Parts: sequence; C-alpha cells; structure tokens
Amino acid sequence: MKDSAALADMLSRVAMGDRVAFDTLYRHSSAHLLGVILRIQHNRAQAEDVLQEVYVNVWRAAQSFNPALSQASTWLVSIARHRAIDSLRRRQSRVQTVSTTSGGHDEDDDHDLLDHIADGGPGPDELLEQSAQARALRECMDQLSARQQHSLALAYYQGLSHAEVADQLGEPLGTVKSWVRRGLQSLKGCLERASQALR
Repeated sequence: MKDSAALADMLSRVAMGDRVAFDTLYRHSSAHLLGVILRIQHNRAQAEDVLQEVYVNVWRAAQSFNPALSQASTWLVSIARHRAIDSLRRRQSRVQTVSTTSGGHDEDDDHDLLDHIADGGPGPDELLEQSAQARALRECMDQLSARQQHSLALAYYQGLSHAEVADQLGEPLGTVKSWVRRGLQSLKGCLERASQALR
C-alpha cells in the first residue's frame, strides 16, 4: 500500500468528488485491504463483495477522514475490518428457512416446536445491566486523552500489537506503551467507581 501521506492526499481529493483520485486510491490500496478482509472473511467471493462495500463507504465518507486523528492507511484498514466483521455477523444471523411445525395425524394436531424451547437470550435485568455497563465504558473512554483513546482503540478494538500501534501513529514504542498503560489504569479506576455507583 502506498505511503500514508499519498493516501491522505488521494482521500482529500476523493472527498471533493475526484473520480480519478478514487480510481488511483483503489489501485494503490485494494490488494492490501482485500488481504485484511480475507483474514476475517475466508470466503474469497464474499471477501470481494465486502471490498466493494468498503470502497462505496470510502467514496461516501471520505470527507470524514481527518489526518490529524489517524493515518490514511489506518482509516482504510479500520473500514475494511469493520465491514468484514459485519459481513460475518450478517451471515450468522440469517434466518434459516426450516419448518418449525410438528405435524400430527390431522391439522388440529400441528404445533409449533418453538413454543417448547426456552429463550436462552438475556432477560430484561441483564439487558439493563449491559446497557449501563456500555454507557459507563463510553463515559470513561471520553475522560481519556485523544491519544490514549486512539491507542486503546487500535490495540483492543483492532487487535494491533503495541509495535503496530506505534507504527500506525508514527510515535515511539515506549510512548505508545505508556499511553496504553495509563489509559487502562484510568479506565479501570473509572469503571470501578461507576460500578460502585450502580450498586
């Protein structure tokens, strides 16, 4: 993939509707992004469909790219990963077209098998608690510095190593490790306080 400065320049031109820049961006980044997608979505045909979705998304959202917040390559890889994960989730949640009706000797004996299966999903109390925990996590993340937030997002949401995070951010490894360590410490303290407040 081309260097991030060149990609950022292409993205800024794509944001203004430059189709030539979009074509150039595709030629310089699609092979790398397809590799990223294939690590998550192993079916080649579906991975290629996801890649197409990625570039539709890039065309629509190029104006939201901010080079001050992340490198262009990081931004593109993030979109590719999210789309690949969404694709897997969509496949897993597709409705199966199998009959759930058990037939008897006549129409009056038919009954729905789903009526006899307990719902294994979380109940209202669990959903409420999960919602409160998610809200607390968002609020605690908002209290971190932008650098800590970005480092933690790359390390834990995108699964990058500290060295990869340092490379993506263009910062020394020790600095990134410090941001991640301090960010985690702050998060832990904040979440513990939030948990006590919920009791």
